[in-house]
Amino acid sequence: MIYLDEAATTPIKRQVMEAMWPHLGPQFGNPSSHHEVGEAARDALEQARAEVADMLGARSSEITFTSGGTESDNTAVKGIALAATGRHVIVSAIEHPAVLESAEFLGRMGYEVTVLPVDHHGLISPASLTAALRDDTAVVSLQMANNEVGTIQPLEALAEQAAQRGVPLHTDAVQAAGWLDLDVTRLGVQALSISGHKIGAPKGVGILWVSRRTSFEPLIHGGGQEDGHRSGTENVAAAVGIAAALRLSAGAVDEVVARRDFFIKRVLAEVPGSELTGHASRRLPGSASFVFPGRSGESILLDLERRGVVCSSGSACAAGSDEPSHVLTAMGYPAEIAQTAVRFTFGRTTTHEQLDGVVEHLVAATG
Repeated sequence: MIYLDEAATTPIKRQVMEAMWPHLGPQFGNPSSHHEVGEAARDALEQARAEVADMLGARSSEITFTSGGTESDNTAVKGIALAATGRHVIVSAIEHPAVLESAEFLGRMGYEVTVLPVDHHGLISPASLTAALRDDTAVVSLQMANNEVGTIQPLEALAEQAAQRGVPLHTDAVQAAGWLDLDVTRLGVQALSISGHKIGAPKGVGILWVSRRTSFEPLIHGGGQEDGHRSGTENVAAAVGIAAALRLSAGAVDEVVARRDFFIKRVLAEVPGSELTGHASRRLPGSASFVFPGRSGESILLDLERRGVVCSSGSACAAGSDEPSHVLTAMGYPAEIAQTAVRFTFGRTTTHEQLDGVVEHLVAATG
C-alpha cells in the first residue's frame, strides 16, 4: 500500500509511542492529586506543556491541551467571541467546518458573521480583511494552510491588518504543523490550534495556544484543570505524545517540496485535462490536489485503491457527503468539476519511486 492521505491522519511515530508508554502504565497518576503518584503525572504534564510552549515561542501558561483540532478551533472562535464586547466575527469561506460551524453557532446567538471570499487559488486578500474589520469585531479566524488544496495564506499580512484594529486573530494551524514555522510572535496571531494525529501523535489530543493578553471564555467547566481553561482530568500520555510529535516533526522540507513538484508536473503532463487546485507555489510541501473534469473523483479513488494507492477526494471530515467541496466552490469551481477532485498528501518518508508508481496508476485509472 502507498498511503497518500496524511492530511486526514498520520501513523503514530514509534518515538511518540515510546514517550507515551510509561504514562499508560506505571506512571498512571492523576495530575491533580496531591501525593507522589499524582505529582509525577503533574511533572510530566508540565514538562510537555513547556516543550510545546518553547516550540511555539510562547509561555507555558498560554498552552491548553485539548481533545484535538476541532475542540481547539471551537474554543478559540466561540471562547474569544464570548469574552469580547463586540458581536461581529470574521472567517473565510474555505475554513475547516470546525471554524465555520462555530461561526454559524455564534450567528444563531445573535453575532453577525462576515465570510471573506478567496481567489481561484484559495488565497485570502489582506485588503478584503481590512474592509471587513469593524469597531465591534470580536475575533477573526483564518487558517494558516488549507486542508484540501494546500494553499498557504499570507498570515503575517492578515494578522497585521487585524492588529491595526486591535482585533485578535486565531489561526487553524492543523495542516501547517510539522511543515511551517509556528512561532506565534513572528506570525503575529493571538490564538493557534494544532491537532495531534496530523503530526504523528494519537487521535484525540490537540493544542490551543491563546496569548495571555487575549481573554476567552472556557467551553468546558468543572474542576478547573488547565488553569481553568479546560476542565477535566488531563490525558497526560497524550500531552506527552503530542509534545514529542511536534518536536519530531520539525525538519527540512526541501526534499519533500522537490518530490511534490515532480509529482505535480508528471500528473499535469500525463493525465489529459487534469488541473492543479490551490496555489502553484504557496502550498504545503506534501500536498498535491487536482480536479479531473469529465471523470468521477470517487471512481478514480476506488480504482487507485484497488491498485494499492490510498488517497482522498478532499476533507475526511466530509466523508460520505454527496455535496461538492465548499473549498473548491468558494474558489470558483462549478459543482460538477469540484466533485472530480482527488487529493494526494504525503510526508517525509514517501519516496520518489512511490510517487512515480502512483502517477502510473493514476494514468491507468483515468484512461
